[in-house]
Amino acid sequence: MTHFPPPVPRPAPVDVVLPCLDEAAALPWVLARIPAGWRAIVVDNGSTDGSAEVARGLGATVVHEPRRGFGAACHAGLLAADADIVCFCDCDASLDPALLTPFVDAVRHGASDLVLGRRRPQGRGAWPPHARAGNAVLARMLRRRTGLRLHDLGPLRAARRTALLGLGLTDRRSGYPLQMVVRAADAGWRVEERAVPYRPRTGRSKVTGTWRGTWHAVRDMRAVLQQPPFAPRTEETAR
Repeated sequence: MTHFPPPVPRPAPVDVVLPCLDEAAALPWVLARIPAGWRAIVVDNGSTDGSAEVARGLGATVVHEPRRGFGAACHAGLLAADADIVCFCDCDASLDPALLTPFVDAVRHGASDLVLGRRRPQGRGAWPPHARAGNAVLARMLRRRTGLRLHDLGPLRAARRTALLGLGLTDRRSGYPLQMVVRAADAGWRVEERAVPYRPRTGRSKVTGTWRGTWHAVRDMRAVLQQPPFAPRTEETAR
């Protein structure tokens, strides 16, 4: 009798990286909104509320990143991904991952290299005034630095995995999303912005919910804008 080896599972067509710190209450809604056939990669960044167990029980791939920091969690998810296209989305139910479908289509069909979500607040408390003001200042600084006519540095985004690794992202704090955009611009990427609804988050914000958190985020991002222009790297050097 001939025995055949089991088939090697193919990577999902899209991986969605979800940085997570104490988001057990939001996870069921977020994971239910992941498009069919895509893989959710929940990066647990030191949760104490059982987020990792909730995510695993709902079928997500769970990665543990002990280094605290939004960038550390995002990059750990990127390194764990193996799909051609990788998306990023907050894990607090403020953004709907189902909205990533047209983002992925634009990248897959070559219309854009990086697609970003421009947040449009829906409901009271979705985006505190101090956080919105900080974002607006950074967007203006980004336009001066790169020439990109962007209005938001939101976390909902999509790009090809190999290209993202080639950006050699080094920030492991709040500057990670901005560094991605700056280095993409330096590398000549086509960057597109699309409006998306932004709802009040589930649970307590760790960053933009406070003036202190917003200030630290702005400080990290200003440091990114002061970095010299980026020269693209290979995938190997990004690791």
